[in-house]
Amino acid sequence: METYKTIKQGERGAWVSIIAYIFLSAIKLFIGTISGSQALLADGLNNSTDIVASIAVLAGLKISKRPPDSNHGYGHFRAETIASLVASFIMIIVGFQVLYQGVNKFVQPAHETPDLLAAWTAAFSALVMIAVYSYNLKLARTINSNAMMAVAQDNRSDALVSIGAFVGILGSQFGIPWLDPLTATIVGLMICKTAWDIFRKASHDLTDGFDAEKLEMMKQTVAEIEGVRSIKDIKARIHGNNVLVDTTVLVDHSLNVVQSHEITEEIEDQLKVQHQVANVHVHIEPL
Repeated sequence: METYKTIKQGERGAWVSIIAYIFLSAIKLFIGTISGSQALLADGLNNSTDIVASIAVLAGLKISKRPPDSNHGYGHFRAETIASLVASFIMIIVGFQVLYQGVNKFVQPAHETPDLLAAWTAAFSALVMIAVYSYNLKLARTINSNAMMAVAQDNRSDALVSIGAFVGILGSQFGIPWLDPLTATIVGLMICKTAWDIFRKASHDLTDGFDAEKLEMMKQTVAEIEGVRSIKDIKARIHGNNVLVDTTVLVDHSLNVVQSHEITEEIEDQLKVQHQVANVHVHIEPL
């Protein structure tokens, strides 16, 4: 029940991002048009694509709330991880777009000087996105949500793009046009790096990858439980925000069913308390 409550909190964060992107993209496209700022227009179009990414995450969170059914015995929590994957794809596209624009402006530098209103609009947008990023980052850490962490990283990338637009527009006012493409190139590389990190984490979780050090700590916890002679096998995987563990342990062959069952319950309790494991499957074998 607690898991579904955290997903509901994640939905609020996704809605905050969607509302912010709709508001900022409308302002940037309008101000960019009347001020003649291509940088601000590009930033506004970037926010338009971010609306799609946030909606994808919101859809993933809603699907992950569905209870287990005949085809999904463990529930639908991995929909959240898939949403993170979709967000990473959209971010990499935006990153490459920003990189292309930066390199293109080095080759074909712009000579127009946009209105200073565009610079202050970009600065305002950056402050809004920093606030949204801080909110979603705190939320992602609180509810341990990979999807919301992806949203937060996307928010940070958008704040950086707006800062880049601000620097570029301001640079043109002081006769330093190369600041714009330089900043765009750096920001584009940062967005691509962030997208790659999110993609790597999501794909690792979807292919049942798990941190070897954390698994070793779980193994030590199980080995220290009274009655466990040895551990034949232990493995873990990520299912949305949940950790699932399967282990086979060897116990004294003279133990009865009740005594063996008590050992399995202790293993489950310790893994849940010490390692926040959501579901534990224990198989007992005699030694």
